[in-house]
Amino acid sequence: MNFLHSLQNPQVKAWKKLLTKKGRDQANLFIVEGFHLVEEAFKSGAVKEIMIREGIEIPHWMDDESITVTGLTDEISKAIAETEHTQGVFAVCSQESRELTDFNAERILLIDAVQDPGNIGTMIRTADAAGIDLVVLGKGSADPYNAKVLRSAQGSHFHLSIVKEDLNHSIPALKEKGIPVYGTALQNASPYQKVNSGGPFALIMGNEGAGVNGELLQLADENLYVPIYGKSESLNVAVAAGILLFHLKG
Repeated sequence: MNFLHSLQNPQVKAWKKLLTKKGRDQANLFIVEGFHLVEEAFKSGAVKEIMIREGIEIPHWMDDESITVTGLTDEISKAIAETEHTQGVFAVCSQESRELTDFNAERILLIDAVQDPGNIGTMIRTADAAGIDLVVLGKGSADPYNAKVLRSAQGSHFHLSIVKEDLNHSIPALKEKGIPVYGTALQNASPYQKVNSGGPFALIMGNEGAGVNGELLQLADENLYVPIYGKSESLNVAVAAGILLFHLKG
């Protein structure tokens, strides 16, 4: 195992760049932190290299000669950590590089300009739990490889495919394949219970404040809403996504 001692090491500088969206996009890589996320990434085959702080016992599942494991000082571990009390275990992983049309997905979650990383991560985790095949993040959405998104998703990034592309292109492509596309809106929409479940579908969830872009709603086959029976004005977007995804999945 290699061991690094200096913060000025080029490898350490390269890892620190992956803590920014610009650096992640340029390298098409991202870092996960903590035993659970690193193990999920490892099992999925997404891991390029593993970094572990000195004094930590290497788990048996890391025993793979094809993956480089690098030891870190406590100082370096803290420099690349994005949690206050890091477990000292990290992995560099590859981002999904394909497009929607590269998949034969039949159950898709489309996310339009959702900005809160916690909401994005929760929707990815929920989509995974509901058996969704693919998540597509449109313009204005939080970076799916943001550290808070990764923690909120709890490893679901490695269980389903995630792509970033313009939903104005994605929706027509799905309709050409015969996949019904459902928008979400509070007006000119139907209660979600009226839609049959169990078949292929794509669901659009929108921005926390503004909802789904009007142009995208016009492209949808039908727009749905979740009835509210109490006095709350609205549902959190990730909660609404969960209700709709589980219903449409059937």
